[in-house]
Amino acid sequence: MTSTPNTAAETFAPGLFRGRTVLVTGGGRGIGRATALGFAQLGADVALAARDADNLAKTHGDIEALGVRCISQVCDIRNTESVESLRDMVMGSFTKLDFLINNAGGQFPARPSEISDRGFRAVVDLNLHGTWNMLSRFVPDLIAAGDGSIVNVVHNQVGDRGAPLFLHSGAARAGVVNMTKTTALYLAHRGVTVNALAPGPVDTQGFREEEVANISPDVAEYTKRIIRDTPIQRLQSPEETAAHILFLCSPAARSLTGQLLIADAGNAMGNQNAVYSPDMQW
Repeated sequence: MTSTPNTAAETFAPGLFRGRTVLVTGGGRGIGRATALGFAQLGADVALAARDADNLAKTHGDIEALGVRCISQVCDIRNTESVESLRDMVMGSFTKLDFLINNAGGQFPARPSEISDRGFRAVVDLNLHGTWNMLSRFVPDLIAAGDGSIVNVVHNQVGDRGAPLFLHSGAARAGVVNMTKTTALYLAHRGVTVNALAPGPVDTQGFREEEVANISPDVAEYTKRIIRDTPIQRLQSPEETAAHILFLCSPAARSLTGQLLIADAGNAMGNQNAVYSPDMQW
């Protein structure tokens, strides 16, 4: 089995982001936590936003232990007043923003016939409207800094194969990809790159407890099925997914903008339909 990085930062030059500032939404756990720690390990000052205060506090403390500045605030990206309060906190503390990582989001697995109108709107509101709320409030600050990046985290079911069991999230996140490309056109000449990252199944608490557990009562067995149908034969780690985000913000990616980077361990090439909905009932 292929080994995975122990940290998000070990392949990058020490101090790569020293003197830079980053805001990570969904930063309390999973990919967001690993990303925030990766930036901190490379010297960046970090702002965190998440809905769970306990997770936020733990990640905040771990980042401060690395010797960099960290600020954090509970934020619901669906709520414009909450996002504007977050902006006041970030800009009041750091005065500039170099990197925006729109990682907050979520969904629940369901066949189309099981998705209520309210459920559909809730997923679209979080993933599509929430990303717009962040972009609309923070893009002027990124333009002012003049040499930064935005990374919008989506998932690998935004492509041509559709999104079995995630029709609502696939539609919303495909909208985020289009928003990414359009925003990139407007910001390229202002020194700001904008890209979307599409990981596959990542080994996080949320993946096992909030996605797989809602598909099958046997989480371990269903996870084995997903791994079996993923060419690389394992789940991705939060740390290696974070490393992809760090790359998109690094000097090596300064001419890469308006792109969807599918970094999913080959999952989208595997037997996706059989994994997510074996009988394919509507």
